Amino acid sequence: MIIADSLKSIPHVRHGFFTREGGRSTGIYEGLNIGLGSDDDRATVLKNRGIGAAMLGLGVEDLALPYQRHSAEVIVVTRAWGTNTGPKADAVVTNKPGIGIGVSSADCGPVLLSDRAGTVVGAAHAGWKGAFGGILESTVETMEALGVDRADIVAVLGPTISGSSYEVGPEFAARFFEADDANRSYFTPSERDGHFMFDLPAYIVGRLARLNLAVAESLDLCTYRDPERFYSYRRATHRGEPDYGRLMSVIRLDPQGS
Repeated sequence: MIIADSLKSIPHVRHGFFTREGGRSTGIYEGLNIGLGSDDDRATVLKNRGIGAAMLGLGVEDLALPYQRHSAEVIVVTRAWGTNTGPKADAVVTNKPGIGIGVSSADCGPVLLSDRAGTVVGAAHAGWKGAFGGILESTVETMEALGVDRADIVAVLGPTISGSSYEVGPEFAARFFEADDANRSYFTPSERDGHFMFDLPAYIVGRLARLNLAVAESLDLCTYRDPERFYSYRRATHRGEPDYGRLMSVIRLDPQGS
């Protein structure tokens, strides 16, 4: 479990960007695969989720991870749904203690957020489509609706595929250039004509920075280039593997005074 110093220092907040290490899954899923959407054994996946939850002082029934679909939809969590498939959304926000809200990822960007007083927390799944479509802005706006000021929000991007490992085609890049010419700074030409390397982490942090938060930072960890610690959809595809595991990133509020 990887801890971000900027979130660790916030009172009443516990969090973790989990690696694949320490789980029960085997084969191509070896390790801590928490993906209910994978073809891994469901009972094993739930055991893995329980291992992660326990590291944050929770049970698997205390988790709330949404059914992700690369959208800009955010939900406010008032109760955990545990082992059930969550509502369709790509970010979750709560001001209720004792609920481990989180997201799954395997190259996309997991972003954990909290206000500096430790009263509202959020977790966002920011792949290129979600980030481009406004999932980060929607998450911050939802946290504000629960009573915090965006200038007090700390946002940290966890393990994500890096720009040196993410090649995209001309149609992909054109979408970003047409939206904002400044987006060209996130693309560099690749070895293939007309193709580019896309720096997704920099793009995510750039969008967060424009929101004028207290902190917007990345842990600078690449999922693709570290197979011992992280699952990667793109690496699995390049290897011709039929499926891939998912990583879990979770944040929770402790009861005030604990």
